[in-house]
Amino acid sequence: MSSVIKGFPENFLWGGATAANQLEGAYNEGGKGLSSADMIAYIPKDQRSADISHAMEISSKRIEQILSGEFEARFPKRDGIDFYHRYKEDIALFAELGFKVFRMSIHWSRIFPNGYDEQPNEEGLQFYDNVFDELLKHGIEPLVTLSHYETPLGLTQKYNGWVSREVVDHFTRYAETVFNRYKDKVKYWLTFNEINIITISAFTGGGVVVDRLDNKLQGMYQALHHQFVASSIATKLCHEIIPDAKIGCMLARMETYPNSCNPEDIRKAQLANQMNLFFTDVHARGEYPKFMERYFAENNIVLHKEAGDDELLKQYTVDYISFSYYMSITVAASDNADQTAGNLMMGIKNPYLEASDWGWQIDPVGLRVTLNSFYDRYQKPLFIVENGLGAYDKVEADGSIHDSYRIEYLRKHIEQMKEAVKDGVDLMGYTAWGPIDLVSMSTSEMSKRYGFIYVDQDDDGNGTLARSRKDSFAWYKQVIASNGEQL
Repeated sequence: MSSVIKGFPENFLWGGATAANQLEGAYNEGGKGLSSADMIAYIPKDQRSADISHAMEISSKRIEQILSGEFEARFPKRDGIDFYHRYKEDIALFAELGFKVFRMSIHWSRIFPNGYDEQPNEEGLQFYDNVFDELLKHGIEPLVTLSHYETPLGLTQKYNGWVSREVVDHFTRYAETVFNRYKDKVKYWLTFNEINIITISAFTGGGVVVDRLDNKLQGMYQALHHQFVASSIATKLCHEIIPDAKIGCMLARMETYPNSCNPEDIRKAQLANQMNLFFTDVHARGEYPKFMERYFAENNIVLHKEAGDDELLKQYTVDYISFSYYMSITVAASDNADQTAGNLMMGIKNPYLEASDWGWQIDPVGLRVTLNSFYDRYQKPLFIVENGLGAYDKVEADGSIHDSYRIEYLRKHIEQMKEAVKDGVDLMGYTAWGPIDLVSMSTSEMSKRYGFIYVDQDDDGNGTLARSRKDSFAWYKQVIASNGEQL
């Protein structure tokens, strides 16, 4: 009889997660080209709508206005928090925390400035060599996302992003280039960050400008199909070039509950979960699930597939499934329920849950539910690569930051992770989102802070960029040192 699992495995990968476009800065240095993220302007809070996805979409005309200088605004993701020049200092802090792994992304346009270039940019390649060397020097494994909301703008201009099949070939060249370059330094890879976001914000997820599409829904799912194919090709290449590497997919998990035991509510929640898990179904099972055939038919979506696409998807499935988890969503068949703001989606208020400063419903037990449902469905290793609390932090007169609310959020989620591991879930690791304060993906603000490390920069870009430790820094250091036993 096997012994009962008591806690996290010895080789559990504790760390933190970031994205190049929110972190690096230096958007016009080192030969880097412009990316989709460099086009996203800061929108002050009093000018935002409840649906923040509008802040991430952009028109053809707006791109022209930005490039010509006619549209003047702040573009915070161009500057990030200057990790490009401060990576040694930041990695030293990650090492002090005890990180086993650091999730980051490669800025595609730092390697191929236009996306369609024939030859890579050596200065960009060398930058990531330097970052990986610094991480490995401190015993930190890099976990690298190939595409994290940063499609080269050249691919948008020339092809309208992932809508075009040609982009698959350009991505393949990029993936092959970085696999060969970093094969001795990077053993953990992800293909597309939160791949499902392309159906919420096509520009963010795929560099697609929707006003150039005849049929928005058709275009988004065609672009998604191209990403699925590219992901399978990258998986094939990764295994060939780096035989001991592991490569996974990444989903923004939106665990959805019915508001009541009314069968109509239950069916609505079931459908929402199916539509969310469709993406990992393709990555992990290697084929489109049957329920999507009905969805495509009812929405007049006809995917163009090339010969061999289905075989590629089937043959080259991912080694593991990674995902972000920040909240759960509750839905009702009735339109009368109270709505709540969330991350790119709306749900109704769950009376059993508290909410963050940004209206995200905090649900630690939902993480255990998610882990169990994922593992039951796929029987593949899982990796939580984003989870955290965006909150307003106050700097005290002596410079200290008492973020007990962040500690409490993370403690409760890690407790539920541990319960899921005891349930038998194969969990590889946990990278808390934003271990250092960075520019918000959805709103491009700095005041929405996630980090254990405070960065002195405000929403208007003012500040010294000095780094300092919050109370949560010492707490998370203890969590890692005890392998999740001291919470």
